[in-house]
Amino acid sequence: MNKKKHFRMLESMYKKAPINEFFNPEIFVNEGKAEIKIKVDKKFFHTGNSVHGSVFFKMLDDGAYFAASSLEYKHFLVTTSFTTYMTRPVSSGFLKVYGRVVNKNKTQYISEAVLYDSDNNEIARGNGIFVKSKLLIESALNPEL
Repeated sequence: MNKKKHFRMLESMYKKAPINEFFNPEIFVNEGKAEIKIKVDKKFFHTGNSVHGSVFFKMLDDGAYFAASSLEYKHFLVTTSFTTYMTRPVSSGFLKVYGRVVNKNKTQYISEAVLYDSDNNEIARGNGIFVKSKLLIESALNPEL
């Protein structure tokens, strides 16, 4: 499979995930990189009137994960560890994350992600370790296989 086709398949897989019906994200995957954007919605808020940290985590993990997945053509990856640092609240506009692979070897991918608000302020960052599962990417993309 060529690279561009793989990247578009990953984007399609992401958009089809049931959880993303709630967030309605945009995604762009390239070699070793991923960008994801969502519009801030009050349904993402905690009682302090700003976006809940779980949304920050999801975006950071997704950005780092899809950056790693862009380099893996055979197996579905799983997150084994993820560290998150949240630095400022957000209550309007959009959230945009940039993920990139910083290291890879035979058994794991290490990626980092940085999350920004509409004014391009960094609001969170994280890094994770992703490993190959037994599930083939074809099976993840086509559950009927």
